[in-house]
Amino acid sequence: MTTAPERPAAAATAPVPPVLRAVDVTKVYGGTQALKGVSLDIAPGRVTVLFGENGAGKSTLMKILSGVEPPTTGRVELDGRTVSFGSAREAADQGVSIIHQELSLCPNLNIQDNLFLGRERTRAGVLLDGSAERSLAADVLRRLDGALDPGLPVGDLRLGQQQLVEIARALLQDARILIMDEPTSALSAPEVEVLFQVIRELTAEGVAIVYISHHLEEALDIADDVAVLRDGAMVATAAAADVDLAWVVRTMVGREQDDLFPERDPHPGPIALEVDGLSVADPANPDRLAVDGVSFGIRAGETVGIYGLMGSGRTELLECLAGRLPAAAGQVRLHGEPVTGSIRRRIGSGLVLVPEDRQRDGLVQTMSVGQNLSLAALTRFLRGLLVNRGAERAAVTSMIDDVTVKAAGPDAPIGSLSGGNQQKVVIGRALMTGPRVLLLDEPSRGVDVAAKADVFELMARQAERGLAVLFTTSETEEALNIPDRLLVLVRGRLVADLRAGEITRDRLMSLADGADLQRGA
Repeated sequence: MTTAPERPAAAATAPVPPVLRAVDVTKVYGGTQALKGVSLDIAPGRVTVLFGENGAGKSTLMKILSGVEPPTTGRVELDGRTVSFGSAREAADQGVSIIHQELSLCPNLNIQDNLFLGRERTRAGVLLDGSAERSLAADVLRRLDGALDPGLPVGDLRLGQQQLVEIARALLQDARILIMDEPTSALSAPEVEVLFQVIRELTAEGVAIVYISHHLEEALDIADDVAVLRDGAMVATAAAADVDLAWVVRTMVGREQDDLFPERDPHPGPIALEVDGLSVADPANPDRLAVDGVSFGIRAGETVGIYGLMGSGRTELLECLAGRLPAAAGQVRLHGEPVTGSIRRRIGSGLVLVPEDRQRDGLVQTMSVGQNLSLAALTRFLRGLLVNRGAERAAVTSMIDDVTVKAAGPDAPIGSLSGGNQQKVVIGRALMTGPRVLLLDEPSRGVDVAAKADVFELMARQAERGLAVLFTTSETEEALNIPDRLLVLVRGRLVADLRAGEITRDRLMSLADGADLQRGA
């Protein structure tokens, strides 16, 4: 669990009036009421954490507070006066800025150009002041990540670094109220520590922070006040010091935290996947091994987790198994047969990957739910040169039911789904290829606690059907509660292979810190 910087002792003073308020706000989209009379006070110099499942209304409320959308009824107050923002730019001009959950960067531009896009610094209001932009960009990046050069192309950055650029862009706007929607979903533990330090510096300067995160423990660490939305209604508010994780889960979803993990009674079959001495070069630095001589096996009907922090090599390992990265050394065998060749060939042999970044690598945003589901399995429905649309639609409809996607139907736009349901679509697409080994890279990333439970249950069902399930996670609770076996990766090397019941939190933390690796060096 990430530890927030120590908070100063609270002074015994009268409550500070809110700087921003939502008062009886409703929002209706067609026949759907997304918000139902929601009120929320946001105080200066404090972190207000907003909890809720996907679809609870969190992002809708934040869009209204930041000028992206107007409320249907109700009002927004800034400094005690009613305001009606015409746009996000107008809200930002009055001190309200938002960091959206989904990145909105231009990958073809460098970091500096992204930071000042639409807000370029000029001399005499005419000439672009590149020198001033470089200086300001360097300062804000140094505050967040000293390794980032403003001239680097954004498209060359890993996902966590792109998230830091998004945060840096908001910090440059000198906001009085800063809304952060899932700011740490792609950040490593050290990057989260840096962000938390920046948040505390901002609140010490009087900035109000609204913070949304599916990482519940992490969010409680940084929170001063908490609010919980459920089904579009505000169901609870409290001081963070007065609540705990169990209260948050119970208030959000109406059940205890332990009920979120599926019960497992594994019956492993024969070896499905064998990895022998596998090494993979770091794509960003080919002279370095991201995966170094890793060997393990996984049986049919078994769920195996790979736990590792950022930089452990977990993603590179799965991408190599799926054919997205080449192996520098070692062998991979699927049911005794060597695995080689392209991604398509490996999918055909029964080895398929659910990628970590569903927006970039998992979904086609211009396609419907059904089209995304059937995309990787279209050859199943070919009749000569034509696709049998009836068979395709029947398979898609069946998969929607099987993976419990909540959507209006196969023709619904993929963008109309919540993050958790989009993730189910990506998993469903993998399952439609008929895999024997299912690889999932951080399958619960960016989804709420209830959607995580659905994803875990889905993984368990696939193992019960005889699939070998191999997934990665950087979440301690998932590592402790989901897998039948847990592999621990540290700096590309496998340091432990633990069975369920042998995994303890202290042992896991010691392994992840590299203590055993250092002793063995």
